[in-house]
Amino acid sequence: MTTITLGPSGTYSHRAARAVADDGDIDFAESMTAIVEAVADGEADRGVVPIENSIEGSVTESLDAFTEYDVAVVREIITPIRHALLAQDDSFALVASHAQALAQCRGWLEEHYPGVDVEAVASTARGVERAREDPDVAAIGHPDNAGDDLELLAEDIQDQSSNATRFVAVAPASERAEGGGKTSFIIYPNADYPGLLLELLEAFADRDINLTRIESRPSGERLGDYVFHLDAAAGLYEERTQKALEDVEKLAENGWVRHLGSYDTETVIE
Repeated sequence: MTTITLGPSGTYSHRAARAVADDGDIDFAESMTAIVEAVADGEADRGVVPIENSIEGSVTESLDAFTEYDVAVVREIITPIRHALLAQDDSFALVASHAQALAQCRGWLEEHYPGVDVEAVASTARGVERAREDPDVAAIGHPDNAGDDLELLAEDIQDQSSNATRFVAVAPASERAEGGGKTSFIIYPNADYPGLLLELLEAFADRDINLTRIESRPSGERLGDYVFHLDAAAGLYEERTQKALEDVEKLAENGWVRHLGSYDTETVIE
């Protein structure tokens, strides 16, 4: 079974993917969209992508990819994020890392290296590669990424000690399951009237289903038109969830509703 995640080797996505597959079965891509597309097209059996960070919020590229490509979510993996500053020495002039990592360490960088230039790259591991190649570049990544050729200048530099990221394992749409403690929905009402969002939420609230996340993303069809991403703390096997889904589908009769399946959550600490 081939699993694809954000590369190169050493990213936080790679660490999360190890909960799904052995290292020898993990391939890498340069974007979340490419990962989801590979699974949808049958080029990989599983994909592992981040969807939410406790400091910076949702990873919108992943959410948009779920709207564009028809896949299933079969597992949720929560992993604590420990950032470190890595460089050949402390004379660097630029910090390179993934945009999310830079944002998660913004306060620490401003306090300890005010005015330092930052550059967003495709992944934390790409930033580490830059630091290995150029003594003027420091990286933000996991402490284990220092290896033998980079100094560990500082550890736990994230602005919140509780920093954690939610990853999901995605599979072909045919593998959607009904058993699990959570279910993810994507709803495109293709409508706009007062109380629409309230009615969508009431479909779940009236059945005592807790929504653990709700996010709106532009549909791309027209300005002010949105797709809604919802996570519900209930499985599709439950009658209350099926009834809520029926109500939502009626409200979105001019658009569409997609459930990504039900799944369970685990926490992985490395």
